[in-house]
Amino acid sequence: MPTAILLQDLITSAAARDPTQTAVIYGSQSLAYATLAQRVSEFANGVLTLGLGRTARIAIYLEKRLETVIASFGATAAGCVFVPINALLKPDQVGYLLRDCNVGLLVTSAERLALLQPTLASCPDLRHVVVVGEGIPADDASTSITWQQLLSAPSRAAPRLIDMDMAAILYTSGSTGQPKGVVLSHRNLVAGATSVASYLANNAEDTLLAALPLSFDAGFSQLTTAFSVGARVVLINYLLPRDVLNALERERVTGLTAVPPLYIQLAQLKWSPAITTHLRYFANTGGRLPRDTLATLRRHLPRSKPFLMYGLTEAFRSTFLPPEEIDRRPDSIGKAIPNAEILVLRDDGSPCQPEEIGELVHRGALVALGYWNDPEKTAERYKPLPLGVGGRESGLVLPELAVFSGDNVRADAAGFLYFVGRRDEMIKTSGYRVSPTEIEEIFYSTPGVNEVAAFGVDHPRLGQAIVVVATPKSGVTLTPADLLAATRQHLPAYMVPSQVDIRTGTLPRNPNGKIDRKALSSEFTDLFRGPDPR
Repeated sequence: MPTAILLQDLITSAAARDPTQTAVIYGSQSLAYATLAQRVSEFANGVLTLGLGRTARIAIYLEKRLETVIASFGATAAGCVFVPINALLKPDQVGYLLRDCNVGLLVTSAERLALLQPTLASCPDLRHVVVVGEGIPADDASTSITWQQLLSAPSRAAPRLIDMDMAAILYTSGSTGQPKGVVLSHRNLVAGATSVASYLANNAEDTLLAALPLSFDAGFSQLTTAFSVGARVVLINYLLPRDVLNALERERVTGLTAVPPLYIQLAQLKWSPAITTHLRYFANTGGRLPRDTLATLRRHLPRSKPFLMYGLTEAFRSTFLPPEEIDRRPDSIGKAIPNAEILVLRDDGSPCQPEEIGELVHRGALVALGYWNDPEKTAERYKPLPLGVGGRESGLVLPELAVFSGDNVRADAAGFLYFVGRRDEMIKTSGYRVSPTEIEEIFYSTPGVNEVAAFGVDHPRLGQAIVVVATPKSGVTLTPADLLAATRQHLPAYMVPSQVDIRTGTLPRNPNGKIDRKALSSEFTDLFRGPDPR
């Protein structure tokens, strides 16, 4: 049987093994692997017929559905690069991503396209729009084609690709400025699928629930992991946590990966005893899972194995804690996943001793290709390994780039890692990484606002809650309610602050003259703190 080298090979290889096996389910719809492979090929033919060249960026702005999966893998089959856009983002945010990576083709729905129309005028590289579902807006009929039209194109020869070619750009917020596009290769995605499937022991009998957004590395990993072993994956766009439990039971799901805020909500619900008879494992990513939540989930699922994972988009997946270590090391993020090495380094690049705090550095096949069109930020995060570290010797002339995560960790004597904290001011809320600067820019665009500082404060459910301190311009009266109402028009729900504080005068500065977020955040340390759950 063929071995997967390119991303789309995950599907064609599974189809060769068992063409009739169900690959993906969405509501009452499903596709077998052979049919999915055919749809992917048809999408690629349509893209090639439109004349998009190799490495052209194809953005997908849809909820989770069959067409989202087909477009993602079909883009790479055409030699292009797919750019999944979080379905919760607002038009202005979508427009920024389209411009930032020069998207040439957008796949979206008629409803979403209507909302995007004012923004698309500022996207000069966008040449084609493919509309999924019924109807094309009247003022867009000349430049858009339907999904059915795209898939009916004649067969075309795709360019020759290798595993180091670009496959995807996943956007992740930075500690400052707008989101950054992490460029992932075919090798990154296939190696990640193989690695994750190996330690989760995935197989063709598995059913995975895709509850996370496919614009997340961990969300898209549900597709690649399932397809790498010929398993089936169920797509869900849930409104309530109860919807997730219902899907687990209805589809007899064997593997669930989610973020702490969702698990915290799920832990508070009543679980059907039937779920524990087939849910083989549940995995956490996107932040530390509170101990009491983990304990409650284990009571609900006495026969399911818990996996605690850590990852960053810049290296897709990094570590996991085996279930047998949970009771001994419940706060650990584990050790490196297969085919990766995790180092803990000092600022001078030398290895840390056990229990010494240093920066987590990831090397191996999952190290991405850097940030799209941003050499400065790429150089900050992707650095050559020093000699004598990670097998590097003086005789090796070419440098090896590793991901310097910006996260402080420590390793115990047995090599198990523990997360200490971030080196930058990134806010991690509800499983999302949020840039404080991006929030501040929205507030600054609101009339009457003078100075703004956004930061994260520890929160028992969200991981961190977003807090904003703002000052008004002279002679202007601002209220928290007015500011929140204004910003909700421009921000998705997970980026709307939990607390807005209005002050007069100027905000504190650090020695460099910048607004001191850390000094402000220290005033709110106990804002959301309740009794210690431990």
